[in-house]
Amino acid sequence: MAGRLAPTRGNLVKLKKSIAQAQSGHDLLEQKRQVLMMELVKHIDEAKTLQSDILTVFGDAYAALQRANLSLGIDAVEDIAHSVLVAKEIVVRLRSVMGVEIPDIDEIDHSIKPSYSFSGSTGSMDEAYLAFRRVLTVLLQLAEVETCVYRLAVQIRKTHRRVNALEKVVIPKSRGELVFIQSVLEEGEREDFVRMKIAKANRQKKQDAGSGDEMDAV
Repeated sequence: MAGRLAPTRGNLVKLKKSIAQAQSGHDLLEQKRQVLMMELVKHIDEAKTLQSDILTVFGDAYAALQRANLSLGIDAVEDIAHSVLVAKEIVVRLRSVMGVEIPDIDEIDHSIKPSYSFSGSTGSMDEAYLAFRRVLTVLLQLAEVETCVYRLAVQIRKTHRRVNALEKVVIPKSRGELVFIQSVLEEGEREDFVRMKIAKANRQKKQDAGSGDEMDAV
């Protein structure tokens, strides 16, 4: 077979070490895949819960916004909305799960931060403000979870391909090479043993023939 290793004892030793390393790598990758799968399932469950919650949170926020519009008028609410500071306290940290960096977003503050005049607003405006802060919180949580799911899924796919390559290609091929080299070496050992037996028998015949000649001479 083209590309087959030469059947030598040196290659036999190297091949055994290579198979042991490949098997160890396969086991580690399989463990990694299982850990990533457990982490993925956990985040998928979180995503389902958040996707369900976000409908309720958005509904509450738009209902609060409608009450503020009725209380203050759409133009007034729009003016107040422009005065609300853009959220800048969003902190995204990264943590590693089996070498996969996934985001971990800090929870934002839900308290009201004065950015508009209370004299020109009503309690309904404050309620709308808080409601949309909750919307922002859920959106951040959902973005965090969906990013985690995507990154974990990509890494699981890569790990799965590597596990399959080792399990179905690399290790079987190396084991086939190992069997071939062992069979050739064993066959060579049997041939050497037969040659040794034949050589020993020939020497014995010569010795016996020599002893017979000496007896005839006497």
